Amino acid sequence: MVSSWIRRAVVAAAAACLAAGAARADEATVAVAANFAGPLAKIAEGFQAATGHRLKVSSGATGKFYSQIAAGAPFEVLLAADDETPKKLVAEGRAVAGSSFTYAIGQLVLWSAKPGFVDDQGAVLASGRFEHLSIANPKLAPYGAAAVEVLKARGLTEALAPKIVTAESIAQAYQFVATGNAELGFVALSQVAAPGKPAEGSFWRVPQSLYGEIRQDAVLLKAGEKNAAAKALLDYLKGAPARAVIASYGYR
Repeated sequence: MVSSWIRRAVVAAAAACLAAGAARADEATVAVAANFAGPLAKIAEGFQAATGHRLKVSSGATGKFYSQIAAGAPFEVLLAADDETPKKLVAEGRAVAGSSFTYAIGQLVLWSAKPGFVDDQGAVLASGRFEHLSIANPKLAPYGAAAVEVLKARGLTEALAPKIVTAESIAQAYQFVATGNAELGFVALSQVAAPGKPAEGSFWRVPQSLYGEIRQDAVLLKAGEKNAAAKALLDYLKGAPARAVIASYGYR
């Protein structure tokens, strides 16, 4: 009889622990720059396994997210494609002071879905062998702004202006090339060289000397100030497991 009581007590205690863990688990609403959507999906798996917290993720252009947050969108964490937007949100009181940090440094590539089409010096840009060049909107997406810098550095701004197809985000810029609507596109290295997946087509890894460093910062937004999951995600991004995933996608 005593042993039966002990068993019931142990079961009850275990149930209480599980319930307490479930109560502590929370969900964070995250806005992530389109170039980092793939890495975040992988990171989210480890994050949920380690903490029990879940993520509700929306991906898109950083500039568009800024407008949505300014209009009251209930995002709790922003993983931007630049470092200026998080600073601006902090200055405006829309994000928590002291919470921002650089989680990745992006790498720009010129990509074609056609094998052998892009050479290792990017000379194809001046070759005249293509009709359309896809870039993300430079007013909304830092990778698009970086692409504009590259064209200017190469002295090709005016010559290629008629061939530019402007996408809303880096994800759409990638899709334009993947679907054949553009022969070339400036995209993120993480989109064409994912770990465990052979690179498709051909690409030129643009030298850092041709564009400003793409420092991608994360920040805790005011809506997530009291959300344990939001805070835990930012902590997790600084840890070894997340950093290993980030590096595996080609970010510095």
